Amino acid sequence: MEKMANSSSSHVFPSLTPALAHRAEVLENPLQTYLLGIIISICGNVLISISLNIQKYAHVRQAQRGSKPYYTSATWWCGVVLMGVGELGNFAAYGFAPASLIAPLGCVSVIASAIISVVFLKETLCASDIVGGTLAITGTYVLVTFAPHTSTHITAHLVQYYTISWHFLLYLFIEIVIFCLLLYLYKRRNMKHIVIVMLLVALLASLTVISVKAVSGMITESIKGQLQLIYSIFYVMFVVMVASCAFQIKFLNQAMKMFDATEVVPINFVFFTASAILAGIVFYQEFEGLALLNIGMFLFGCLLSFVGVFLIARNRPKIKQQDRNFIAMNKIPGRRHTDKVQPEAKTTTYGSLAAKLMCNRSGQTDDS
Repeated sequence: MEKMANSSSSHVFPSLTPALAHRAEVLENPLQTYLLGIIISICGNVLISISLNIQKYAHVRQAQRGSKPYYTSATWWCGVVLMGVGELGNFAAYGFAPASLIAPLGCVSVIASAIISVVFLKETLCASDIVGGTLAITGTYVLVTFAPHTSTHITAHLVQYYTISWHFLLYLFIEIVIFCLLLYLYKRRNMKHIVIVMLLVALLASLTVISVKAVSGMITESIKGQLQLIYSIFYVMFVVMVASCAFQIKFLNQAMKMFDATEVVPINFVFFTASAILAGIVFYQEFEGLALLNIGMFLFGCLLSFVGVFLIARNRPKIKQQDRNFIAMNKIPGRRHTDKVQPEAKTTTYGSLAAKLMCNRSGQTDDS
């Protein structure tokens, strides 16, 4: 009778028993696999920082020449290709190491970008950059040392089991409610605060991390010989990954348009890392069985990285968009002075003959 009950439950929940078995199964060489994931992630983030600086250099060079658009530059396309390779490396790293570790390693990109911009783009190095880099490197070392060092085979059965777990369903429900509330404030109430926009990005990033690790892990298992692409959960996670990435990029671009990059970059790093760690804890249960000392030191390492990224990003050069109502005097034919501005748009003389006469008089006075 008990045998029949077990057979019936296995028929109803075919993924439950294999999931529990895989959940307890540790990889054959956990340390080597763990270090491989860290190395791939670090290399990917360094490539991303190099690609960003190459694209920045291409933009600056094209602006100086003022001839062709930036997308006609071979240098810019080289940066785009490097970014694709770096992102692919980050994607692969999720298949070897815990998500709660790969996400904080994004600070490597910020550190490398700051170093490259100082060495090659001749940007100014400040004392806060040195302090921030030191804190970020120290935090990275601490979180790598005390992060979970074990990983399980990410199979389709395991992902199915995690998807129907009550703690993830509760987490997903709370996340949907918060996302709808923030979207209502952002769209209907027109509250364009940077925290609201970046929280929308972070909530989407949580789903992105879950789906990316699931897809990457199942592809890794398929390459090893255990085909996982025949299960529907793989394609469900793939759709979630693409959709969440698309909307995440959409809100992130809106944030970049409304706010300065020196504000968006550190806040996005902090929120993304926090959401990724939470996703790893809730969905993949990566902190289960981890000692309190390890958890505390891991969070302390994340805090050091956050502070370091803020100190580095705060001194990056700000790019302000020029007011469309402003016309530089050196752009007007026949004018030799660049220290004058046109009248305010709110004045009665704006755009009138009187304004032109005022400009002509001031020019004559200066020329004499």
